[in-house]
Amino acid sequence: MKRRDVLTSAGIGSAAVLAGAAGVRTAAREQGDEHAHHAVNGPLANATVSFGAWPATGDTPLDRTALPTAPAAPNIHQLLPQTATIKAGGSVNFIVAGFHQIAVYAPGTKPADIDTSTLIPIPGAPPVVGLIDDPENRIFRGVSPVTVDQDRVEVVHFGKRGTYLVICTVSVHFADNMFGWVRVLP
Repeated sequence: MKRRDVLTSAGIGSAAVLAGAAGVRTAAREQGDEHAHHAVNGPLANATVSFGAWPATGDTPLDRTALPTAPAAPNIHQLLPQTATIKAGGSVNFIVAGFHQIAVYAPGTKPADIDTSTLIPIPGAPPVVGLIDDPENRIFRGVSPVTVDQDRVEVVHFGKRGTYLVICTVSVHFADNMFGWVRVLP
């Protein structure tokens, strides 16, 4: 049975379905629902940030086929670019390469504001190495690198203007200045 036949047999015409869908969208906008989106276009609608990187230079070749979960030592612990600029309503594609976790903090938060004293343990790592668990002003935390592949993409939407601090929560990476900024313009 085709969809049209199902709707007809249920006594619902296409006009009723469209009217219902429009009503849901209108209600969502009136309530400020996160599903009420508007189009964002142009060069500042989206940015890409490399969140760590695998080196293609060095004395010892890195063969990711042989070592898909490569050791931490050869990874470049940087956000590139360190500052990404988008407009409100846009998104940043964080391309994660290596054992990293993204955390985004509200505008006004500085790296010195991050409390590194509470750590989530990483299995097999010394107790002084863990994932920073500072919820103060944190507005987004990505998936735990303990439970997912090292290489992945996480896309984060920024709806309001401001300059957001983005850090790697792996304590030793953050201590090594693995942080950056997302500047959101109106």
